[in-house]
Amino acid sequence: MSRVFYFIKPIEIKRKKLNLRILVNCVTINKTIMPNISEKGKRMPASPIRKLVPYAEAAKKRGIKVYHLNIGQPDIETPEIALNAVRNFSSKVVEYSHSAGILSYREKLVDYYKKNNIHITADDIIIGAGASEAILFAMNSCMDPGDEIIIPEPFYANYNSFAINAGVNVVPIPSSIETGFALPPIADFEKVITPKTKAIIICNPNNPTGYLYSKEELNILKELVIKYDLFLFADEVYREFCYDGKKHFSVMHLEGLENHVVLIDSVSKRYSACGVRIGAMISKNKELMATAIKFAQARLSPPTFGQVAAEAAIDTPPSYFEKVIKEYIARRDVVVKSLNKIEGAYCPNPSGAFYVVAQLPIDDSDRFCQWLLEDFSFKNQTVMFAPATGFYATKGKGKNEVRISYVLNVEDLKNSMICLEEALKVYPGKI
Repeated sequence: MSRVFYFIKPIEIKRKKLNLRILVNCVTINKTIMPNISEKGKRMPASPIRKLVPYAEAAKKRGIKVYHLNIGQPDIETPEIALNAVRNFSSKVVEYSHSAGILSYREKLVDYYKKNNIHITADDIIIGAGASEAILFAMNSCMDPGDEIIIPEPFYANYNSFAINAGVNVVPIPSSIETGFALPPIADFEKVITPKTKAIIICNPNNPTGYLYSKEELNILKELVIKYDLFLFADEVYREFCYDGKKHFSVMHLEGLENHVVLIDSVSKRYSACGVRIGAMISKNKELMATAIKFAQARLSPPTFGQVAAEAAIDTPPSYFEKVIKEYIARRDVVVKSLNKIEGAYCPNPSGAFYVVAQLPIDDSDRFCQWLLEDFSFKNQTVMFAPATGFYATKGKGKNEVRISYVLNVEDLKNSMICLEEALKVYPGKI
């Protein structure tokens, strides 16, 4: 259908008595003319975790039950103490908070970290709208457009999106499923360090692999960071979830890195409160924090109700975590054992978080994950995974891998793994 657009080129206005005459060029064209979107926008990838949601919704409309193992949304109940704090909010005005976050919350966080042998002050903390905003603050404060950040891959997919947002280039260092995705050799890091390299980021325990970096591995990174005068970002949002008797070792425990370390944290997974959208950027580097607060001021303040819930959640009793950890171990064991029984599949046993990256006998994980939702069902059920291609920056990587979030109850996970096994029997791209 033709549309008429009026282009004023130029507008000529002549005043004669009370009459105005405007000369207008009138053009009829057959397609809409639109301004160009940004190159940054074109480069921004779709989330591998969420991009298949329309296919899942369509499957549900067809009456198929979909087991959502694509996203880190636990079915664990949020602590009642956090929910009650919001229910009992008594102020008659929901005001802006301090740009760094409500002081009482930051002071309470100081006590939380002290219990984890991390010694900071309230001034070392800036609260963000989730860890996502905290990472953006950190990247924008530490790096300029064109600078480089090194990330062991596979890595949390949104690191790439945050880097694009900040104009930063991701330099991936591949880890291997054969080693359970352990820290790559330090020589691999040194090969890619350039004058543009400004930071390294790790997630510990890791999303998407569940790998838990050891004290020894972090000390190796410490030496590298000091040698090349880099920032070390550490995303430790899964700190509480370590298994098999292993303990979490924080980058904040590394001596001599006070001006290099940026700790990223969040309440989303710790308290199964993803929608609260409260995280934190933490550093003892005073110049860095003075810079980051300017970015925090530009977005005014973090969400008030989220901070109210997060502050109350700090008083969650240890028994809550004991129960949750026991549940996650049971879920992990179901998923890992089931996967390793499937012919052609392999999955290392993770020591933290609630994810695995599994290798499957498939040709293309994007195609496979979409096929599961579009063309497959077993007893009117199917399963949704995140294709692992989105967790790599190296093109072609992750084609035969998927990320699985073991965030559902044991029975649902057992049914999910049966669906997967049956799907692989009939998938046309099985290899």
